[in-house]
Amino acid sequence: MLQQRGISFINYSIINHGELPMTEPPPIPGQVIHEGQGRIFPCEECGADLKFHIGDQKLKCPYCGAVKEIELKDDAEIREQNFNEMLEVLQKRRESQEEVPAEHNEVRCESCGSNVLFQGTLTSTECPYCGSPLQREKIHRGGFRIPVDAVLPFKVDSRKVEVKIVEWVKSRWFAPNDFKKRGAEGRVNGAYLPFWTFDTLTFTAYTGERGENYTETVGIGDKKRTVTKTRWYSADGKFQRFFDDVLINGSRSMVDTHIDELSPWPLQDCLPFTPEVLAGHFARTYDIELAEAFPIAKKIIDSAIYSDCKNRIGGDEQRVHSVKSRYDAITFKHVLLPVYTMVYRYKEKSYGVMVNAATGAVHGSRPYSWVKITLTLLSVIALGLTFAAIANS
Repeated sequence: MLQQRGISFINYSIINHGELPMTEPPPIPGQVIHEGQGRIFPCEECGADLKFHIGDQKLKCPYCGAVKEIELKDDAEIREQNFNEMLEVLQKRRESQEEVPAEHNEVRCESCGSNVLFQGTLTSTECPYCGSPLQREKIHRGGFRIPVDAVLPFKVDSRKVEVKIVEWVKSRWFAPNDFKKRGAEGRVNGAYLPFWTFDTLTFTAYTGERGENYTETVGIGDKKRTVTKTRWYSADGKFQRFFDDVLINGSRSMVDTHIDELSPWPLQDCLPFTPEVLAGHFARTYDIELAEAFPIAKKIIDSAIYSDCKNRIGGDEQRVHSVKSRYDAITFKHVLLPVYTMVYRYKEKSYGVMVNAATGAVHGSRPYSWVKITLTLLSVIALGLTFAAIANS
């Protein structure tokens, strides 16, 4: 963290390529501060800032313990958005827009008076001086971003996460003994990360060949043996398949992490977006644009369709000659999903761990003991040689 002229500078050097929503969403709860640039949630009992409490799944005052229900309108729902229509809207807005909006806002903390500078794709944080939660509200409500449609609240608190990381370390095969004894030491940080979900109805026509194996005896005398051969038959067909909630990571900085290994996510537990759930947590907005995200989803869809084609061809073996698919009724959602992250060091090298904050699943990088790996390989080789010797004898 850099400090200059009384401003806390939280530096996240992620490029913001965002654009704007089609319409302005309805007003959202909380107290707007600093000319609409941020939002806090004051406690009705003592005036302190409320935070989202994971155990209660409500807003809770960390000082007096007062609890406030998450406010959702009666007609609040998670709506699928038309993919192609949104692309057209974004294109028109880009063509008509003369200036690119600023990539950061200054938000004044109402608790201690400090200024917090939000840069890049960081959209909510705590004041670095007093810990009060602050949010860069407009990044979610208008300007040049597609608004958030849904948010999956944190369900696993940081204490349980620390226990799960300890268990994860102990369960690592081939890890150095001193690492397993000491564990992964680092600060656990919770954050909401951006994702896209895509739905589409596909229609596919395929051609290929079905292979059916049979055995045949060849040779004579001592050279007589049985071989397996394959008869090939032409195969083709057409089918439809609906894909629901194909999930794509929207954060470019998280592409090379373990975030894809945290699936599955309980998306059925998502709430219509409300900033109250973000109170007290970091949140990032997307930097992989909507138009970039669908081709990534399409690769996942095409892979599943290819497997479907092989299954429909059937037989013992398959040859797929052509697959032609059409993608209809494409819809999307912009969702925020909760994760915990931790960076730790072992022998001067950094490693990262990520935890699904809804399910508790842990994935990450860790050190290996090459001594253990070498001894294991030697043991396997020795065991193989022993079995070979017994068989020969």
